[in-house]
Amino acid sequence: LNRKMNKKIAIPTEGGKLCAHFGHCESFYMATIQEGLIVEETMVTPPAHEPGLYPAWVGQQGVGTVIAGGMGEKAKELFRQENIQVFVGADAKTPRELVEDFLKNSLVTGENSCNHDH
Repeated sequence: LNRKMNKKIAIPTEGGKLCAHFGHCESFYMATIQEGLIVEETMVTPPAHEPGLYPAWVGQQGVGTVIAGGMGEKAKELFRQENIQVFVGADAKTPRELVEDFLKNSLVTGENSCNHDH
């Protein structure tokens, strides 16, 4: 995995923190990474949520990695089709902390916090 390339990381947020349920987030924090550093941070409001919409929309934003709390299997599969890396089960930290953890290879991921059926 080449972390030196320019890339974008997206994190679904709610109230400034990681949103536990991907499809119900208020906005997406997007960080642009160059040479392993955050060079730009933006908050982007997604379009109205419809099943299967977010993965394609996130891909259109030029995102290569998504860090999430919980996500349904269908969404994960759609991200794979968009060639977007997905990490689920992240801690409810601020998005910037999560990106910094990711860049230091210390991102903690675990159980998918979205455990209900879709």
